[in-house]
Amino acid sequence: MNHIGFYLRKVHFNRKSGQIIFKRGSVEKILFFQNGQLIHAKTNVPEERLGDILLKLGKISEETYAQIERHLEPFQPLGESLAKKGITSQRNIEDAVTHQVREVALSLFSYFDGELSLQEKASLIRKEVPLKINVPNLIEDGIRRMKFHPALEEFLARKIPYPKASVFEHALTEEEKTILGAVDGQRSCQKILDSLHCNPEFLWKTLYLLYCLNMIDFRDKEEIPLAPGKPAEEERPDLKEQLDEILAFWEKIQKANYYQILGVSKEASEEEIKKAYFLLARRFHPDRYNRALTPEVKGKIDAVFDAITKAYRTLTSKELRKEYDLRTPFPRAAEARDSAKQAEVKFRQAKTLYGLGRYEDALILLEEAIQLKKNKADYFLLLAMVESKIPTFRRRAEEHFLKAAELEPWNAEAHVGLGILYKAEGLPARATKCFQRALELDADHELALRELEALGKGKKKGGLKGLFSISLFGPKKK
Repeated sequence: MNHIGFYLRKVHFNRKSGQIIFKRGSVEKILFFQNGQLIHAKTNVPEERLGDILLKLGKISEETYAQIERHLEPFQPLGESLAKKGITSQRNIEDAVTHQVREVALSLFSYFDGELSLQEKASLIRKEVPLKINVPNLIEDGIRRMKFHPALEEFLARKIPYPKASVFEHALTEEEKTILGAVDGQRSCQKILDSLHCNPEFLWKTLYLLYCLNMIDFRDKEEIPLAPGKPAEEERPDLKEQLDEILAFWEKIQKANYYQILGVSKEASEEEIKKAYFLLARRFHPDRYNRALTPEVKGKIDAVFDAITKAYRTLTSKELRKEYDLRTPFPRAAEARDSAKQAEVKFRQAKTLYGLGRYEDALILLEEAIQLKKNKADYFLLLAMVESKIPTFRRRAEEHFLKAAELEPWNAEAHVGLGILYKAEGLPARATKCFQRALELDADHELALRELEALGKGKKKGGLKGLFSISLFGPKKK
């Protein structure tokens, strides 16, 4: 496939280092990667040069731009020269370079007729400034923006997709999730189109998006011949991951009640129960797994799906649910209080680890705290802040900032955190909306005011209280 999405998938998810070179006529662009992360870009398109980007973002004046060659120092990048001379700040340079690299990469998604090549290298150029570019988010934005091209159908039609990791499923629309749910490892993409009767162009783009996000992969035949003596999970590494996940879930449900199996509270509405069921049914449906499994493993897979289905049917029937609640022992109030106390201890420990920069350790504690108490906005807020510090978890940070805002709609902190995340990802318009929403809730929120002022959307305000200060978990406005 001669397209940038195909190459980004290969480089990012295989953690490759090197450069992707794009040529089309007189246009030449180069993207540089270190361990799968996009760290730099070069372009010969005038409108994509750093000076033009700085002017476009309002980081330098038109007068400075007109005389920009005078500010260049020999053997020194433009950004470094401008920052050293005090013409603009280092932060402005970082914002502009991040925006430039992201836009150079996004511009490539329109082309299916360019010349693309990957050159792997162990050692790369020194990064001029630290970049905060989420490659999966870049892939998602690029494919959503691009127009349908017949090359997508040609690439996909005869391939047989099977599901892989579901880490980015939260980023999909309901229509896209329906297409993902139709991927069973048995039918070709063309047969999936025939069964869904949806817009063909939408389906081809969605399947390509799922592929580039490493949520699906392809095989050439409807049955995979297993090597003699090899179990199915060794023949297909993706199946091994799926089996580990469903067998872990099987262990979990052995002592779980129906509410715990579906991951909902005892007070959950019918709509919440249905939503939880359909997510689990799509995730653990037996059809997703290769038929060449041992009877023991196959039995556990069937048992998981049966348990999910039985829980759903019982809890969506008023009579059956009432009867089930009467005969099922639930944790007593004292046990619930103990769980809440454990969750709070883990949360405080995670908060300390966050302050020490030990983000991975904090992440583990927060996930445990949320398992014990699922409705605390502070837990989700700190979890999102931790995830925003770990490149591979930044996509989840968005989801958890939104969850914190949902749990405490009067609290401005989650909107500020989300705005900072969007700003770091080079999405100033989204960031601005978040900061404005925060100020609707708290007109004196100093960090929101400061960030809006930095984006050129508000008035300057002294001080720096808010999300990343000690006031984070202080009193909240209601």
